[in-house]
Amino acid sequence: MIEKMKFLSMTGPKADIDRVVNQYLAKYEIHLENAMAQLSQVQNLSPYIQINPYKELLGQAEEFAGLLEHTDKIPLRNLSLEEAAALIDRLGSQMAELNAEREELNTQRKAVVEDLNKISPFLKLPEDIDKLVHYRFIQVRFGRIPKEYYEKFKTYVYENLNAWFYPSHEDEYVWGVYFVPWTRMEEVDAVFSSLHFERVYLKKDYYKGTPQQVYDKLKEELSMIDRNMESCQKEASAILEKESSAILSAREVLSTLSSNFDVRKVAACVKEHQETFYILCGWMTEKDAKSFEKEIENDSKLFCIIEDDRHHVNVKPPTKLKNPKIFKPFEMYVKMYGLPAYNEIDPTIFVALTYSFIFGAMFGDVGQGLILVIGGFILYKVKHMDLAAIIGMAGIFSVFFGFMFGSLFGFEDILPAIWLKPTEAMTAVPGLGNMNTVFVVAIVFGMFLILATMILNIINALRSKDVENIVFSQNAVSGLVFYGALTVTILLFLTGHTIPAAGVLGVMFGIPLILILLKEPLTRIVEKKNPAIEGGKAMFFVQSFFELFEVMLSYLSNTLSFVRIGAFAVSHAAMMGVVLMLAGAEDGGTINWLVIILGNAFVSAMEGLIVGIQVLRLEYYEMFSRFYKGDGREFKPFLKQRKIK
Repeated sequence: MIEKMKFLSMTGPKADIDRVVNQYLAKYEIHLENAMAQLSQVQNLSPYIQINPYKELLGQAEEFAGLLEHTDKIPLRNLSLEEAAALIDRLGSQMAELNAEREELNTQRKAVVEDLNKISPFLKLPEDIDKLVHYRFIQVRFGRIPKEYYEKFKTYVYENLNAWFYPSHEDEYVWGVYFVPWTRMEEVDAVFSSLHFERVYLKKDYYKGTPQQVYDKLKEELSMIDRNMESCQKEASAILEKESSAILSAREVLSTLSSNFDVRKVAACVKEHQETFYILCGWMTEKDAKSFEKEIENDSKLFCIIEDDRHHVNVKPPTKLKNPKIFKPFEMYVKMYGLPAYNEIDPTIFVALTYSFIFGAMFGDVGQGLILVIGGFILYKVKHMDLAAIIGMAGIFSVFFGFMFGSLFGFEDILPAIWLKPTEAMTAVPGLGNMNTVFVVAIVFGMFLILATMILNIINALRSKDVENIVFSQNAVSGLVFYGALTVTILLFLTGHTIPAAGVLGVMFGIPLILILLKEPLTRIVEKKNPAIEGGKAMFFVQSFFELFEVMLSYLSNTLSFVRIGAFAVSHAAMMGVVLMLAGAEDGGTINWLVIILGNAFVSAMEGLIVGIQVLRLEYYEMFSRFYKGDGREFKPFLKQRKIK
């Protein structure tokens, strides 16, 4: 169902807009339209421009709320704007101090980690670093050299070089220290530089003791910094946790105030007699509009017009769906195709019934259906997933058809079939011989569904006053008469009854086809448009003939598409027969229950997915395409439904 909408235009003194929004409009769902666009004919109209004063506070509140956990379990309480602002300012100061402390600790940590990385390759050095760097006649260089150059160094250079190299660690480099007399320092440094030796500079006033002692001291310092950072984090978390309810409440208040203030974005201003007035316009449901009108009737500062004639409104109404709870999950499928326009039929209930029924017919099994029901509704209860509820509903019909087919987890001999066995039942079709009964029933059922969608199309066309789709198109009265006569004729043929006389068939088939062939000129004649035929007549008739031929092919292809209902019913039974055969359940021997369980799980998952997609395809391509456009606008409430203190 689509809720009825009313268009409202409100005006009052410019300075009074916040009172009106917070006192009245925040109680209702209202889809606001841009007043500048809607009232373009009004003179002296200007946009309402003002900077939102709540944005910055709201951003801070959002930041604090984002640091909280399990916010869905935290209760809210009423806060005034002053209380919310004071809370955010106080928390901002506390968090700023803690953040500054954390930044300082983080800077210290980076320096310690850098020193650890420098000292770690030299842990094997047994000597005090401070002594090494203070030798009187020997210069010490710490660093690393690539392995390939180190090999060349040992082979070709080391023996003739006035230096001693002490390797301490190897990875892709050889880390170590070389000792060189002061007098040969420049020469040796040049040789090592040519071998891509990279120096590591250690702080002389910091590294006291052996590398291992320095390393241990740095690790202790790093641990202390980490403990201090963790303490800061815990302190911040404790502050936020203590104020969690107030933070979320402040965010809610500020979010509401910010949204309400942003009403100015879609408002307009007009100046009359030295005073400036605001103008707001938008859509409310009929029920809300009546309540709103009654509430403001004694407010002298607010003037509101509720428009009943939508011809005076420049924009089409938005669509708000309202369906019973059992059908509401199927709105997901409708919205995937497109939201219905305001004057269209809401197909949600139609989709819910046909989708579930067809799914059950294609996937008829009592046991597997019960699993879909239980699993689907539990998942919907826990996760609130619409798709899970759809699976649960479809599972109910799977159970129903499981009893009709006498199938329980693939076993066909435990339950008696109330109707038939899909793989066994055959029907004699005159002129065609024996055909599988479910195939025949599926085609007949599909023909009735196509007729139903034609009726829905005619209703939609009547609502929009579309003459062509009321009378002349393939899904209008002409198509309904033709396809309805064809359906009745086929049913009479299948049941062995006398087919109507050729004259009656000629009228029932011929006249509708002629109307479909001439739909464009006939529509123009009814709508009193000239000329009746645009362009050359010969080209029109050639084009119309091929279009009629395409229409006839579409009737045939759409009808045959429903064969898949019977095909999947048969294939489901056949696949489960294979599972039972692999489990040894058909030869009277011992049943392998593991194969039964895994086979049922595999068939349920694979075929359930395929059937779900195939049914959705039938909905969209064979049914929706006949009556549904789905070009509606979604009803989006601009304001939060909450009154501010």
